[in-house]
Amino acid sequence: MSKNNYIWLIYLSLCIISGVLCYHFFVKERWINVILFSLLTITLLFLANASFLSQISKTEKIIQSIIKKDFSLFPKEEDSDLINSSIHLYYQSKSEYLSLSSYKLLYESILDQLDTGLMILSEIEKEWKVFYVNPSFLEILEIPKYNSWELYASKIPEFYRIIEKTDYESSQDFFDISIRQNAKQSFSLRTKQVKNVQHRFYIITLESVQKIIEQKEKLAWNNLMKVISHELLNTLTPVNSLIQNLEYISNQDIVDKDDQEEMKESLMIINSKSKQLLNFVDDYRQVAELPKPLFKNVSLKKITESAIDFLKREFEKNNIQVILNLEDHFVSADKKMIERSLINLYLNAIFAVSEKQKKIIKTSIKSQNNRVILSVTDNGSGITNEIKDKIFLPFFTTRNGGSGIGLTLSKSIMEAHRGYLVYEPLEEGSCFEMWFIK
Repeated sequence: MSKNNYIWLIYLSLCIISGVLCYHFFVKERWINVILFSLLTITLLFLANASFLSQISKTEKIIQSIIKKDFSLFPKEEDSDLINSSIHLYYQSKSEYLSLSSYKLLYESILDQLDTGLMILSEIEKEWKVFYVNPSFLEILEIPKYNSWELYASKIPEFYRIIEKTDYESSQDFFDISIRQNAKQSFSLRTKQVKNVQHRFYIITLESVQKIIEQKEKLAWNNLMKVISHELLNTLTPVNSLIQNLEYISNQDIVDKDDQEEMKESLMIINSKSKQLLNFVDDYRQVAELPKPLFKNVSLKKITESAIDFLKREFEKNNIQVILNLEDHFVSADKKMIERSLINLYLNAIFAVSEKQKKIIKTSIKSQNNRVILSVTDNGSGITNEIKDKIFLPFFTTRNGGSGIGLTLSKSIMEAHRGYLVYEPLEEGSCFEMWFIK
């Protein structure tokens, strides 16, 4: 038991004894003694109460500091178990608060560096409040920072309505909006709801499609330069070595039979390498000199059926089950170019399912927010994380004899139609989506 508790018990014990004596003198009608012991009893009660209230007051002050997150106090331990327990709780809460503050600062610093726009809403009393927003989000939409979500309704009404339509549920979409009454821009939007027993959050990520394309183009250009450099070095290095050898032989006064045979072999290798380089340049020309589309109002359903009919023997030969779910949508496009792009996707899908026992390729056409999406899905081996960023790179291929320009051409064709070719990984297989703007 602590010292303060001992003192409090002594005061209380003396108070009881004094009260008993006071009663004793009251019975004896010795009024002077009654008055003295009455005063003594009251004094002892006051001292006992003061001792108790002193502990309560100190404990309450420490607890209020914890509640208000005011950790400016530096309390020291005393001879009271109650006070010491509250001090222990105070320092424990202070340590946890400082740790959380450090983590929050770290996480916000990381999120502030993201190029992707990020906003997190928190539901408080059935109203959404802005929990966090990073600078990229404000920069993309060209708006100031507000703590109230409702204030964004007047600044970016189109975006606000799009979020409202999601009913604050998880979603993924592309949309076009005008920023500060300028020309409309395309954005990629992802939303996710996170909740537990106490809290409900709504995470919004926003990316400019143009910025994504520019970053991808820059990366693709750098990778393309690596591929071209590699191809040229692989071809020209041995050719240069053979030419030097031929030059050495030709400078001899007499060329014997063995040297003549070596010259023939060298010329054959140079010829073969030259053809290889010409084929490489021709493949590159197909990508670089893609003709302009001849736009007409065409049926995607009929184009798909035509592409499937063209590859019918391949599907039958490989025992591939073709599943179709085709809505009849019309888009402005070049029929031959879209069919060529689609055939490239089917050829990739046929290769992807080649090692499967049950081979399935699904095709669907659907409409979503002023866009028509043509999807080709297979249950094949899929694309590994290591190469998924390289699949649209010219001349990149994982199959023997492949040119590595199929997906590149398909992507270029879709971009020429002001659309997108999107890859989506699946648990089993792959999905390529051709997005058309109506």
